[in-house]
Amino acid sequence: MRTLIKLLFLLLVLAVAAAGGAWWWLQQPLTLSAPKVEVSVPNGASLRTAANRAVQGGVKLPAELLYAYFRVKGHEQTIKPGEYEVTQGMTAGDLLDKLIRGDRIVLAVTLVEGWTFKQFRAALARAENLTHDTADMTGEQIMKALGKPGVSPEGRFFPDTYHYAKNSGDLAVLRQSLQLMDRRLQAAWDMRAPNLPLKSADDALVLASIVEKETGQAKDRPEIAGVFINRLRVGMRLQTDPSVIYGLGDAFNGDLKRSHLTADTPFNTYTRAGLPPTPIAMPGKASLMAAVQPAETKALYFVARGDGSSHFSRSLDEHNRAVNQFQRGGGAGLAAPAASGVLAAPPPAAVASAASGAN
Repeated sequence: MRTLIKLLFLLLVLAVAAAGGAWWWLQQPLTLSAPKVEVSVPNGASLRTAANRAVQGGVKLPAELLYAYFRVKGHEQTIKPGEYEVTQGMTAGDLLDKLIRGDRIVLAVTLVEGWTFKQFRAALARAENLTHDTADMTGEQIMKALGKPGVSPEGRFFPDTYHYAKNSGDLAVLRQSLQLMDRRLQAAWDMRAPNLPLKSADDALVLASIVEKETGQAKDRPEIAGVFINRLRVGMRLQTDPSVIYGLGDAFNGDLKRSHLTADTPFNTYTRAGLPPTPIAMPGKASLMAAVQPAETKALYFVARGDGSSHFSRSLDEHNRAVNQFQRGGGAGLAAPAASGVLAAPPPAAVASAASGAN
């Protein structure tokens, strides 16, 4: 009997020693199958599932031992699903902390000022490890899914760099961008100058999109906005090439012709008065602010100098001389159509009406 008790005591000591050794082992840096491995944790995963996925991903530990550690250290805390990166030097505790915090692998996609919604979607389609929830959806369906039924998607998304968890959906990125534009637009509208000929924040967004496409140099934004505000005040047509180009859609091949300026579309601001029906691009913060806080200027015209900057004119005669200097004579010619200084070369009929103040 005494011998049996001694044997049982010895086994208990060995078990405690083994447990202590295992616990010490779990405090050491994890052994990995590569310098860094990825662990994919599905929705609703238990601690046992997470431990199994970690081992499957390349963590060199017995799954049961890792699970036991998770269970003791994790208590009742919830782990979050996603894709996680495990790197050399991390311990089992570090991995568990990541799972509890939701410190997932994060990627980024950048959406550029002046892009259209079509270009925005193309960038999302190219984004690495982003699930394309919206691939088969129309713009109208996307806006409905985002809680904006009946609203055109153009211009409604703020250009910025957005971070997303690996294998998350593009609709989540769109929602981030939409909500940020809503906040930035409202903030700009709340800071608007008095007596602007703009009826709503939506009008400001449309104008800001035009300013975005018209600006070659950032310093010109407020004065470009001021020209358009002046034209709206006196009832002159905006005569802005980027809106015409936008209205042409895929039919535009990069060569804006005089016939395009006279062909009527809802976006042709040579043939129609007022603002276009929707924005024509995604404006950034500077263009939003320029639209609501335009420069106080007497200018009604501007033309691209060919170096990215614009020349502003108060009268039609002065403007025509500037056009001749910068675009027809010794000037460098038009910059890219999207920043051409749109009031540069209106067709003769438009020039005549502009001169009378009726366009």
